[in-house]
Amino acid sequence: QADWVPWERINRNDSALLIIDHQVGLFQLARDWDGTLFKQNMMAHATMAKLFDIPVVMTSSAATGPNGPVLKEFTDLFPSAPYIKRTGEVNAWDNPEFRAAVKATGKKQFIIAGIVTDVCTAFVGLSLRSEGYSVFANVEASGTTTELIRDTANLRMQAAGVHLMSSFAILADLMRDWRTTSPAVSDVVHYVDTYLPAYGMLVRGHASAILHNGTVLPGAETLI
Repeated sequence: QADWVPWERINRNDSALLIIDHQVGLFQLARDWDGTLFKQNMMAHATMAKLFDIPVVMTSSAATGPNGPVLKEFTDLFPSAPYIKRTGEVNAWDNPEFRAAVKATGKKQFIIAGIVTDVCTAFVGLSLRSEGYSVFANVEASGTTTELIRDTANLRMQAAGVHLMSSFAILADLMRDWRTTSPAVSDVVHYVDTYLPAYGMLVRGHASAILHNGTVLPGAETLI
């Protein structure tokens, strides 16, 4: 069903990032991820907006109840970003204030993630698609109760033309070129080192070998 949706790249000048119901209570429902890793993924999603200087809209659902507030890390990171505290609407798009804040960005592409994947992320993603927007769902920064539910939610979004992407793929699409000057490559490298440590260690190892007269083990040259 999604064949009619053309492949497209994320345009950093025409995109905004949505943080949907990343709340301390709902975090406990994200059981398709290890908790430590999932918090790291949530932070990777949010800080990407800071790295590339793209607008952010945050929302929460019943924050004074069991769902709890949005993580303090996010409100500290974006103190001036719109933060819509919904008191009833399950689908954030049904909230006029949230809808207005999203439209006020003036952007046509939205990078989204939320808890839970099958409700908070999917409902907004599908609603945005119905309005003609391009949607890029960060599959690493959304969580839900089981892997089966996650997979069915992602299939539902994909069928509606939502692009499913990893944090690193989103980063690469926003960056486009490792010779970037905005943001500085050093800032990108530090982001990768924090949120994709396997790649960060690769960069560290290479830099160390180059800068500190690295040596080659006997026989290692046969691998290259």
